[in-house]
Amino acid sequence: MNQPALIMVLWAAPLVTVLWSLLVRRAMGWVNLLSALVCFPVSVLLLVSADTPHIWFDRMLYVDRIGAWVLMCVAVVYLLSSFFALDYMRHGEDARRLPNFYALFALFAWTMFAAPMANMIGVYWIGIELTTLVSTFLVGYERRAESMEAAWKYIIIVSGGISIALLGTVLLYWGGTFVLGPTYTLDWSTLDAIAPRMPTVLLQLGFLLALVGYGVKAGLAPMHTWLPDAHSEAPAPVSAMLSGALLNCAMLGIVRFLAATDIAGHGAWPHRVLIALGVVSLIVGALFIMRQRGLKRMLAYSSVEHMGVIALGFGFGGVLGVFGALYHMLNHSINKTLMFIGAGSAVHRYGTHDIEQMRDVPAAMPGVAWLWLAGAVAITGAPPFGLFRSELSVLMAGWQGSGTRWVAILFLLLLIVIFVGFLNHFRLMYARPATTPPSGPLPGLMTWIPMLLAVAALLVLGLWWPPLFTQWFGQIAHSLGAAS
Repeated sequence: MNQPALIMVLWAAPLVTVLWSLLVRRAMGWVNLLSALVCFPVSVLLLVSADTPHIWFDRMLYVDRIGAWVLMCVAVVYLLSSFFALDYMRHGEDARRLPNFYALFALFAWTMFAAPMANMIGVYWIGIELTTLVSTFLVGYERRAESMEAAWKYIIIVSGGISIALLGTVLLYWGGTFVLGPTYTLDWSTLDAIAPRMPTVLLQLGFLLALVGYGVKAGLAPMHTWLPDAHSEAPAPVSAMLSGALLNCAMLGIVRFLAATDIAGHGAWPHRVLIALGVVSLIVGALFIMRQRGLKRMLAYSSVEHMGVIALGFGFGGVLGVFGALYHMLNHSINKTLMFIGAGSAVHRYGTHDIEQMRDVPAAMPGVAWLWLAGAVAITGAPPFGLFRSELSVLMAGWQGSGTRWVAILFLLLLIVIFVGFLNHFRLMYARPATTPPSGPLPGLMTWIPMLLAVAALLVLGLWWPPLFTQWFGQIAHSLGAAS
């Protein structure tokens, strides 16, 4: 199957779910799961076929290796969270609203399949904004005062940030007029081609505004303020999609703009700015993880931390930095989905988000509790799981980089703090005896399946680095201007 056909299938499957949910209004969860089961292998085929960048449909779509990698990360999260949604959403208060949920859920997946393939920079901006508009309704789906507040906070802050990114795009277009004239089409390839001849001040200011704007959507501190509320108040399958998939889509834009500054020979200070944001994100994540009482808010700050790790990888640059950042994208997507599946099950079982009230979790959620604990160990970057290998690659990139060894040391210290703080919360939840037995529903088969798949994947990715990944990551590093 050629690339245009794969793209059509990848887009059609979620849209069929949207129409089915709104018109037929039966078995929506199963149709959504079928859509996810179709999208995952299609995304893998699209990644395998992306040896060289391809432009399709009158220059509207751009499929290269890094874009296809982000698409696969989205597809992984969509698949795992679709399994879990079948179990999680059956405990909702109003079954009549389920068609609306699954229509929005599939549409959210579609927007994240569309945005990374946008060739025009302005169309990419529209795609990222569409993800915001659709997911806002999912954040506020439960219609509680807290979730409605989180939804309003989410759309106001993120839309404001995206507006800054739009201003950066306008400045970059203006800079291109000094090279190509007053009217031209600004796509990613054109930006790379004209960046060396663009006025330096416009290129640098455009990148900085794009970094801040898309950094808001990516959850980089200090622009992360929407993220803890949105992740904690959304239904757990939506939280997994927000954390494991959406943040990568926004990070992709930052990386593409960073590549243009590298090509133009102005990459030193943009890399330093990205490294600084990565360090701040790690510090904020570490401090707030230590003091959190809300379970899903703790996982939200973990997302801030891990986006900081990815920012450090791309900021350090070079082959090791790019390899580590890309590998971390996938590992974090899988791991954070696992964590939100466990968190959603615990919230339903105990009827609260408060960590202090969750006691003797192994007795409350037999079996599932140990899969969740394995995920908790993995998310802190401990061996033998995948995040250990990706964080080690980023750490080595910082240690070998020019003038970044002190950042690598700080990175290591912060990882230790996060390891202690995160697992201390789980120690309390698992070791303390329960005062009253929880009365909520036990996790079902559709909770077990994605958790088992996620733990198995994290173990495999931790113990074995697929050789094909080396080839793909090398191609991506070369396209981003990293030295080989």
